Order: sequence, then structure tokens, then C-alpha cells
Amino acid sequence: MIAHLEPALSAPVPVDVGTHHLQGLLGVPDAAKGLVIFAHGSGSGRLSPRNNHVADALRAAGLATLLIDLLTPDEELDRINVFDIPLLADRLASATEWAMEQPDTKALPIGYFGASTGGGAALLAAAKADGRIKAVVSRGGRPDLAGHTALSRVHAPTLLLVGSLDTPVIELNHAAMQAMHCPVSLVIIPGATHLFEEPGTLDQVINHAGIWFLRYFAASKMEK
Repeated sequence: MIAHLEPALSAPVPVDVGTHHLQGLLGVPDAAKGLVIFAHGSGSGRLSPRNNHVADALRAAGLATLLIDLLTPDEELDRINVFDIPLLADRLASATEWAMEQPDTKALPIGYFGASTGGGAALLAAAKADGRIKAVVSRGGRPDLAGHTALSRVHAPTLLLVGSLDTPVIELNHAAMQAMHCPVSLVIIPGATHLFEEPGTLDQVINHAGIWFLRYFAASKMEK
């Protein structure tokens, strides 16, 4: 069970990412098996307690993590930017390019963990990445925001995690699946609402996400 592993020994370090100087937190455990880049939802960021909780557990499972603010503080003041999925996807792609140039992460397979609107941004970025993204996990995400055309072009195996009480988002995820041709799975977390604030629900997210990333990162290395 991924959720019950001990926390990583070293804390993530602040990093300045790419030409836009985006603020991030990078954590790389010894012998990392892959890198998970987080795409946060609207109103959230690299300091999100929920996503940091997920990242802590993924690092304990041997995965590097990059939590990043996809907008600068000035850009966040304009609410239009917060919901600009193409803009967020472009920034996520830029962060990916940055990670592929860093000594500690350039050799690692890369995956995306998207939450809420970040799920749409992650899938749009993955669709444009020419197979470089090896796995995507969406937590309470809006994959529909990536658009039908982009969804049909996603190659990365995708796991959609939605709370059983988040009925509208369940329907949107079901619809998005119909447009996707990659390996895709929808898991409904019992008793969870959109933010997964209910006891134990986020640990279920961690377990499913960790298994998914480890599985497909390992598979990508066997392909080389």
C-alpha cells in the first residue's frame, strides 16, 4: 500500500523553473524511478496541503516530485489566466523541458498528476508531448477541458480518480474517456467529494496513483 509508506527523509527544495521563473518544489529520492510533475487546480498551488501530502507519499515510494505554480503571482491576479487551459498546458510543457535538462531528473520517465482544472491541462500537455509523458493521473479532474481532439491524441496511460459524491465530475470523466484511445481507467473513490477532504479518501488516491506511476514508469524503461 503506497499510502502507508514512511515519509521521504529529505524535504523538497525550492526551484526556479524555466524562462518564466515559475516557483516550484523539487524532491528527488535516491534511485528515483520516475518524476511526477503536479498541475494544480484553480485557486491552488505548490503549497497545496493535499498535493504535498500526495507528493510526500510518492517520494517515499521512490518517485521524484515537482510541485509547481504554473502562473506567476501577477498572472494569478487575472482570473481568466487561472482557467486558461492552453496557457497552463504550455507552462506544464515548459516545466517538463526544464526537468529534462536537470542533472537529477533528465534521465527519469515523466508523468503528470493533475487536480481539478489541472487535469485538463495535464492531458492537453500530454497530447502535445509526442509520447514523452509516460503516465497521467487526474484527481477530481476535468479532462473534458483538454478538448475532444487533444484527448484522442493522448498516448500516456491515464488514470482518472473521482469521488463517488462528485456526481457532475464523474459524468464529465465518463464522457472524456469515450474520446481517449490510450489505456485509460476510471476509479471512483467511495465517500469522497471533489476535494477528497473526507478521512482516508486522499490516501486511496495516493495508493492508486503510486501503483499507476510505478507500473507505467517501469514499462517505459523496458521499452528502451
